[in-house]
Amino acid sequence: MRVSMTLSLPRQPASVTRARHVLNTLLSLTDATEDSRGQLAVLISEACANAVMHADPGSTVDITIVIDDDACRIEIGNRGRTPLDAGLDAGLPAPLTVGGRGLPLIAALADTATFVVGPPGHVLLRITKHLGGVRAAAPRRQPSPCGAPLDT
Repeated sequence: MRVSMTLSLPRQPASVTRARHVLNTLLSLTDATEDSRGQLAVLISEACANAVMHADPGSTVDITIVIDDDACRIEIGNRGRTPLDAGLDAGLPAPLTVGGRGLPLIAALADTATFVVGPPGHVLLRITKHLGGVRAAAPRRQPSPCGAPLDT
């Protein structure tokens, strides 16, 4: 099954919640595990919160969600600049520092996360996460020589 949706939300804090709700609704159509769903909720929340905080004033937060069989890809884009220290491999800030944990958290939870080069003045973060533990299809039943079904 393939499910996809593209959203363009206003640059305001309520958009983080809206994006998370849309993702949760799309994931409800799949067999994704609760762990995967919870981690994806954190991933989209952190990425959207960063876009809301750092996007150019008056811009939108553009979100694409694609769920394809056993993986989910989330892209969060906005007008602005990729921060100079936006390395997803950066360590956590000092314990008493306010903020600065979003990108390291995204890197820790995602299977892949990277800033994608796009048009000047546009930031795009692409995140992928496998939907671990997706239930396999039910085994096919084959007829036995005497007519009763056999599990394979």
